[in-house]
Amino acid sequence: MDFSLDDQQRLLIDTVRRFIAEELAPLEDDVERTGRLDPVLAGAIFRKSKALGLYAMNMPAELGGGGLSALATMLVEEQFGHTTDILIRRAFGNVYEVLLACQGPQRERWLLPAVQGARTCSIAITEPGAGSDTAGITTRAVRDGGRWRLTGQKHFTSDGLFSDFFVVSAKTDDSRAITLFLVDKSLPGVTIGRDQPMMGLRGTSHVELAFDDVRLDPDTLLGGERNGMRLILETLGRVRLAQVAARAVGKASRVLALATDYAKERRQFGKAIGEFQLIQQMIADSVIEINAARYMVLRAAWEIDRGNDARDWISMVKVQASETLGRVVDRAVQIFGGLGYCKDLPIERYYRDARIYRIFDGTSEVHRGLVARAALNKGPALFDIGP
Repeated sequence: MDFSLDDQQRLLIDTVRRFIAEELAPLEDDVERTGRLDPVLAGAIFRKSKALGLYAMNMPAELGGGGLSALATMLVEEQFGHTTDILIRRAFGNVYEVLLACQGPQRERWLLPAVQGARTCSIAITEPGAGSDTAGITTRAVRDGGRWRLTGQKHFTSDGLFSDFFVVSAKTDDSRAITLFLVDKSLPGVTIGRDQPMMGLRGTSHVELAFDDVRLDPDTLLGGERNGMRLILETLGRVRLAQVAARAVGKASRVLALATDYAKERRQFGKAIGEFQLIQQMIADSVIEINAARYMVLRAAWEIDRGNDARDWISMVKVQASETLGRVVDRAVQIFGGLGYCKDLPIERYYRDARIYRIFDGTSEVHRGLVARAALNKGPALFDIGP
C-alpha cells in the first residue's frame, strides 16, 4: 500500500495548480463582483487550457480527452476546488461521463464536440417537484411515429445559459423508470427561463427550462428507453465524487491555508491568535477532517478504477467531504472574525459557496439513508476491513 504520488501525478497537480494561480485566480474577484465572466476572457482561458491538454481530462484519450484514471481525475478535481465554479467550467470543461453512452451518429453530433469544447452540455434532471427523488419527475416524452414529443419543466439547470444542449430526464410511461434525451437548445419549443439567483456560485447560471411539445428525432434517445436511472447511477456518481467531494476537499484545503496564515499573523493580547488553544483546536480538527475526507475520495476512486461498484463509497464520501467543507469554512470565518464576514476578503464567499455542497447531487440526508440501507443489507463488508 503506497500513498505517495508518482512523478506523473505530481507534475499533473503542479501544472493544474500553477494554471489556476496564474490564469484563474486573478479573475475571481471580478466574477464575484459582476456575477459574470467576460466571454472574451472565457475564450482566452479555454484556449490556454486546451493548449496544455487540460481540457476534458476525465474523458478517454481516444476521444480527444485526457484519459485520466478515476484516481488521477480526483487529484485534479481537488485542485479545481481552489477556484471558482464558472472558471473551472470555462477553462477545464464540464464534460459529463453520461455522454459516453452516445452511439453511432450521436458521437459526432454531441459527444466529440463536447470533448473538443465546441459544444457544452448541461444536465437537466431536477424539477420544482423532484429534487433528490430523481424518479419523481413529471416531464413526459411520448412517441409520435418514429419520433418523440417532449413536454415538461426543469429548474436549477447549472450553466444553462451557456450550454447549447441538455441531457434531459423524462418519463415515457406511468412507471418510475426514466429515460434520457439529448436536447439541443435551438429546437422549437425549448425555452430558457429565469436565471435563478443563488446564494453563492456567482457567475454560473442556474436556469429554468420549459419544453413545450418539443419534437425529437430518434437519435436523441440516450442509452435506451427506461434506462436513464441506470445511466445516472453509473455515470453521475463519478460526477458526484469529482465535482462535489474532491472539490470540497480542495476548497477546504484552500480555506484552511488562508486561516492558518492569518492565525500566525493576527495578534491579540500581545501574541498571535494561533497560540490560543481554542484557535488551535479549530485548526487541528480541520486538518484531521480534510485528510480523512481526501483518503475517502481516493478510496472511492480506487474502487472505480478496479471496476467495482463504488456507489456506497461515493455516498459516504459525499457526506463526509461536503460536511467537512462546511465545518472548515465556518471555523475560518470564526478565526478571521469580523474580516471573515466582510466582503473585503474571500472567506465570506467561500462560506456562501460551501453551503450548496450538502444539498446538490443528493442531500446529506438522502446519502445517509443510502449508506444505512447498504450497511443493513451488506453488514460488516461495508465497514470492517476483515474477511
